[in-house]
Amino acid sequence: MEGAIKTVVTQFLSSARGKESLGGKSFQKLIQSQLGNILSDTDSSSAVKDMMKGLDDNQDGKVSFQEYLTLVGYLAN
Repeated sequence: MEGAIKTVVTQFLSSARGKESLGGKSFQKLIQSQLGNILSDTDSSSAVKDMMKGLDDNQDGKVSFQEYLTLVGYLAN
């Protein structure tokens, strides 16, 4: 389980490139590369934008790590 947690954190930080949140393109690349086998429509920018809107609790147009964990938790269920 420690390895899985480390992977989730490492992938997010790598995609964020030193920032605290992921913008649209970074989020889509992360979703495509890491969750493309689980999620459908990862190639559709409109579907990814809709997903971002659903995760973006503070409505800043970005996905923070905490908001990303919401998606991870949803997929784990």
